[in-house]
Amino acid sequence: MMRIAANIRCFTVLKSWFSTVRCSSEVFVSRLSFYTKHDEFRNMFSQFGKVKEARLIMDNKTGRTKGFGFVTFETEDEALKAIKGLNGRVVQGRLVFVESATSTKADGNDAKSNS
Repeated sequence: MMRIAANIRCFTVLKSWFSTVRCSSEVFVSRLSFYTKHDEFRNMFSQFGKVKEARLIMDNKTGRTKGFGFVTFETEDEALKAIKGLNGRVVQGRLVFVESATSTKADGNDAKSNS
């Protein structure tokens, strides 16, 4: 009987945790080539749906990308298609990772992260 109660309690905790996790229409892309251009980046994701915004994060000193960026789609389904289609694929000779972008609170400001 004790084992069943422990399983129910664990399930309740997992159920509440999963209910707070939600998918976003924005994806985080890491391990990009430092020579990726904005139009290449946008075109890479346009095959999965309508891209509202594609942002490469740039290094101000070198003028090159920092190797990561964010893409915002119209819907969450399009974002999931992009994650399934490009995560773990080789793009421009680099193994790239694509995952749902999450926002966290840092010092009262919204900041994007991939955690």
